[in-house]
Amino acid sequence: MSFYMLLVTIHVFSAILGMGPGFVMIRVVSGAKNMTELRQAYAIRNRLHIFVMVGGTFLLITGLAMGFMNTSLFEEAWYWLSLILFLIALAFGPLLLSPRSKPIKQWLAEYDGEEIPSDYDRMEKELFRYERLENFIFLIVIALMILKPF
Repeated sequence: MSFYMLLVTIHVFSAILGMGPGFVMIRVVSGAKNMTELRQAYAIRNRLHIFVMVGGTFLLITGLAMGFMNTSLFEEAWYWLSLILFLIALAFGPLLLSPRSKPIKQWLAEYDGEEIPSDYDRMEKELFRYERLENFIFLIVIALMILKPF
């Protein structure tokens, strides 16, 4: 196996490792019926997020490395569009998701009681709206990587 094929293999596994858990993070939390389940669901989300971060990092590194090894990729519009969309989706974390998840994390740590209050629904909907948009962007990136349409 050539080094380039090794990078392709790592790239594909990184996509599975990094993007796969990201697609289920909303579902993990949305089934919670009380505060105990909600806290547990967010703990699971935090563990899944580690996979997303590690996989996403390797995905970016291997994608760029393949571009530098095969410079013709930098002439392909699908490659540039994938890279730009991926970087936009990565920027969602610190710019859109973190500011919306920090109040939820703080609220989960401080709230007493078992009933999930209605305030949470508003915070959840706003956070999940951006997560769904990010997931849609990642689906476009995956489609571009597979189809290489232009």
